Amino acid sequence: MDKTSIPIRIKAVPAQMNWRVKSIKKHWQLYLIMIIPVAYIVLFHYFPMYGVTLAFKDYSVTKGILGSPWAGTKYFEMFFKSPSFWRLIQNTLIISLYSLVAGFSFPIILAIMINEIRARAFKKTVQMVTYAPFFISTIVMVALLMQWLNPRFGLVNLIIGALGFDHVDFMAKTDYFRHIYVWSGVWQFTGFNSIIYIAALSAIDQEQYEAALIDGASRLQRIRHIDLPGISSTIIILLIMSAGSIMNVGFEKVFAMQNNLNTPVSEVISTYVYKIGLINMNFSFSTAVGLFNSIINLIMLLTVNAISSRISNTSLFQIRRNAA
Repeated sequence: MDKTSIPIRIKAVPAQMNWRVKSIKKHWQLYLIMIIPVAYIVLFHYFPMYGVTLAFKDYSVTKGILGSPWAGTKYFEMFFKSPSFWRLIQNTLIISLYSLVAGFSFPIILAIMINEIRARAFKKTVQMVTYAPFFISTIVMVALLMQWLNPRFGLVNLIIGALGFDHVDFMAKTDYFRHIYVWSGVWQFTGFNSIIYIAALSAIDQEQYEAALIDGASRLQRIRHIDLPGISSTIIILLIMSAGSIMNVGFEKVFAMQNNLNTPVSEVISTYVYKIGLINMNFSFSTAVGLFNSIINLIMLLTVNAISSRISNTSLFQIRRNAA
């Protein structure tokens, strides 16, 4: 071994440390801004992961997490053997997949339409109108749905009655619950979800549009051959992220819309965990159910990401892989 290489390696470490210190001093404002989000992630995302051990323990409030005896996979087995297991999985998957299929394409279409608008004032008006529903809180949204679908005085039933049909109690019928949940969500979130696609469209080189116009390409041809390929990586990334939350149906909206008559189709994993964990005080069982849900989401995320990486060379971990 060459002895002259030893001092060089020893000096390399202080030099690297000095470079980092200088970088921190030079960009101290950026590091200061990062303290709050990093602290938030650590305190509210990483530190609570210690509570996952509850899923494997017979938790007792008096003994605490450390003092409670280990239960192994007891609560996972209880959940798998529960009569509600398949109903919860079915309800959660149906609502999630329905929401994904129904709502994923609308933000893309809206973004392309807004991008094609040339009148600036009209463009801003359309954006404001489509973005506004996102800022309605979940509870207010459900209250509006209750008012609109009221079987006696709701706007929808007044129109149905004026047409000569019988009034319908939409919130009490299982056939309507999923449609109401999904399409009200599409109306509420389409405008806001289109923002990222509008940003991606604005990054497309304008020379491509100019060349297409010179070649006589129509508007639909420009959308097909320029817009869609230009935002394809963004579409794939958001699709992968949506697949990673396929088992996460929003608790607040489902729980607010839920009643004794529509429970057979509205009971999902998130509402079940709430009822078992907080109402029945069975913390270990609810933690096991929540952990199972998270594992399924992780598997879905990695699977769809791997498929996307093989087919389109686009993934969460490497946006574009160079061909070997």
